Amino acid sequence: MITFLGTGVALVTPFKSDKSVDHKALAKIVDYNIKNGTDYLVISGTTGESVTITPKEKKEIIDTIHNANKSRVPMVLGIGGNNTGEVIEEIQTTDLSYIDAILSVSPYYSKPTQEGVYQHFKAIAETSPIPIILYNVPGRTSSNMLPATTLRLANDFDNIIAVKEAGNNVSQYLQLLKNKPKDFLVISGDDDLALGIVLAGGAGVISVIGQAFPKQFSKMIKLGLEGKAKEAYDIHFKLMDITSAIFEENNPAGIKAVFEALQLCEDTVRLPLVPASDALKSKIKTLVSELK
Repeated sequence: MITFLGTGVALVTPFKSDKSVDHKALAKIVDYNIKNGTDYLVISGTTGESVTITPKEKKEIIDTIHNANKSRVPMVLGIGGNNTGEVIEEIQTTDLSYIDAILSVSPYYSKPTQEGVYQHFKAIAETSPIPIILYNVPGRTSSNMLPATTLRLANDFDNIIAVKEAGNNVSQYLQLLKNKPKDFLVISGDDDLALGIVLAGGAGVISVIGQAFPKQFSKMIKLGLEGKAKEAYDIHFKLMDITSAIFEENNPAGIKAVFEALQLCEDTVRLPLVPASDALKSKIKTLVSELK
């Protein structure tokens, strides 16, 4: 069983100026991350603009990442939604040969009860041939998966191995860490809280900023897992301003502005998202220059 400890990154989907997928840039970003310490790759999540990617493009993106990865690190694929039957169908019809786990977001827009959330993931767990990482991000779903629901799922299904918790709620993280089954992983989905959560017993992070500065970020998380708080926070403080900046307008426009400054890909996003403002891009360029 692969354990997802350390730094995972929620990969962007680079686009060319005509908004087609830039596979060359994507392969470059994958290699850049692996060579600089990233522990696993997360495909087709929020940061990958999954909602505006076609099924054909999604398959091509998986192939590009697999070919660039060359089996060096585990790969996690985002398959989630608010139509349980559709999520199950995608799991059943997707070639998961190269995929080590599914990241599945809690149902959005519909605002299900906690029992509805439980039954949604129960149906997915009974279908999935590979491990599942739950994804709670109430700022996007308008529905918070409460710790009691997460823990109920963790206890009831062996193939639900982790939760990516992204509610920016320290109390909720601590409830999960206090009461979780021994081998269940609590993974931070909040870059700004990741180190503190790791020091409290978390398994690591699925990061946005980490893919731009993988050497520094992965070292910070590794130090946190080793309990070396002072050394880890030295890095955390250096990354604080850029981490905050990329979320000032929208994600992934901010991280793509960072990648443009690093000359790894263009800052193009697909509507309804728009690129970072000139003011934010200027700020990000300065911060990147300081970190380089």
